[in-house]
Amino acid sequence: MNVQKEQDRKKLDDKVLTMPWYVQQFIDYKLPDLSPSTLLEYIRDYETFFNWLRAEGLSAAPDNSKVTLEELEVLRMEDVVSYRLYLTTRRESANSKITVSRKLSSMRSLFHYLSQIAEDDNFYPLLKRNIMAKVEIKRIHKPKDTAAKLKGKILEEDELLEFIGYIMDGYAKDVANNKQALYAHELNKERDACIASLILNSGLRVSEVVNLNVDDLDMNNKMLYVYRKGNNDETFKTPVYFREQARDDLAQYLTLRQSRYKVPKREKALFAALPNGHQEGGRMTKRAIQAMIIKYAKRFGKPYLTVHKLRHSFATDYYLQNDIYKTKEQLGHASTETTEVYAHLTDKTMSEAIERRLEP
Repeated sequence: MNVQKEQDRKKLDDKVLTMPWYVQQFIDYKLPDLSPSTLLEYIRDYETFFNWLRAEGLSAAPDNSKVTLEELEVLRMEDVVSYRLYLTTRRESANSKITVSRKLSSMRSLFHYLSQIAEDDNFYPLLKRNIMAKVEIKRIHKPKDTAAKLKGKILEEDELLEFIGYIMDGYAKDVANNKQALYAHELNKERDACIASLILNSGLRVSEVVNLNVDDLDMNNKMLYVYRKGNNDETFKTPVYFREQARDDLAQYLTLRQSRYKVPKREKALFAALPNGHQEGGRMTKRAIQAMIIKYAKRFGKPYLTVHKLRHSFATDYYLQNDIYKTKEQLGHASTETTEVYAHLTDKTMSEAIERRLEP
């Protein structure tokens, strides 16, 4: 199991114990098909829902683990409407339409399982009445809408190389008066530039970068082997190609990986960090990589740029030279529907179509 999945599986095992027995049963049912990361999000959604149920007096349970099936069976449509309203208007952290749609969808999955799949000792459904079956969840983020939101928030054309160069050299000039920032940059610039370069030249997800080991690299063939999202076969790593630019940056980083980060032989991680006060380096975390990219992006003049938008930047650039099917394979998408975002971002198809003239 890859590093991120191991961490999320531990969190899932702890969190699921705070849930009712039937939720635990549902999670066990879904484990073969969904990743621990996805199921952890399910648990968080159920935690929010059960907390709300108890706060509204719709459940008499002293804690979430005691919420009963009978209390779910007598929920009315007005209760679901109230919950949706709560999600969109609560003061501490109102949710976007996409988030609300996802939270309701996870509730539908649970209620469907309880009413259509799970059975009691007498072969009757665990849930006799499914209020969530009445809830229509509209598709919120169409590829064209997602593309519109990304416009101006990703790197385009020459900016891909400029951003990597900025991490290596430009950032130091901008923090010249900050000795602490300057020292940290001098220590990590090759590694940081290499991470940005690898994503911008392969389209890897941040979780895939975190999970990379040194022996996953095939420098001669400009290829690496990764655990792709949604692939639950823990014995198989997918080959992913990267561009020449990334090979040069990887080669430079690898010459100093051990000496710079004091990486012990037992540590297989490709990208390492050496925390203050530690004698040995270890695998970089997902959060550290995300924070690192945001730090450079703000100084670069792209405050909306995130590590995931680096992936979008690569994908947009890649799609300009390739078709949608090659782009889908390179990014590891489950369907071309997700990849359609980049068709709209480049406007390659639409702009050609509108200029096309019928032959007389």
